[in-house]
Amino acid sequence: AIGAGLGSLVGAGIGALSSSKKDRGKGALIGAAAGAALGGGVGYYMDVQEAKLRDKMRGTGVSVTRSGDNIILNMPNNVTFDSSSATLKPAGANPLTGVAMVLKEYPKTAVNVIGYTDSTGGHDLNMRLSQQRADSVASALITQGVDASRIRTQGLGPANPIASNSTAEGKAQN
Repeated sequence: AIGAGLGSLVGAGIGALSSSKKDRGKGALIGAAAGAALGGGVGYYMDVQEAKLRDKMRGTGVSVTRSGDNIILNMPNNVTFDSSSATLKPAGANPLTGVAMVLKEYPKTAVNVIGYTDSTGGHDLNMRLSQQRADSVASALITQGVDASRIRTQGLGPANPIASNSTAEGKAQN
């Protein structure tokens, strides 16, 4: 992806943040929003957010990885949701408090939350559940003060899983 993005929130989903609201709807691999990167300012903007997110996510079970100008936070399903549920577990809601705190410091960052499920159950059920999970994560961020106009949600169901659905460990990550 070109530009700045911050991936976010998986199991619940993966999301992306872009340095510009107008860019958040553009193409994405793992929710990485495409944006216009001008000079080193965008990179620095994302570097500082990454450092703050790493600090906030330490010890939560949430992984933080960097891919170019994208920061991806992976919140495994076993941390965020019970099986077949879109209700956030307390263990999943707690890291979102830290994410919201950082996002409020960077109001130019747009957010994509992408929901996933494992492959258990029917396709239509998983598509609805993944959308509901993405919406739950977005709602939690909004409740904590992140402007709703910055957030876009998408449910991908069992498509493009984070991990293999052939093992219990893999399913727990999706």
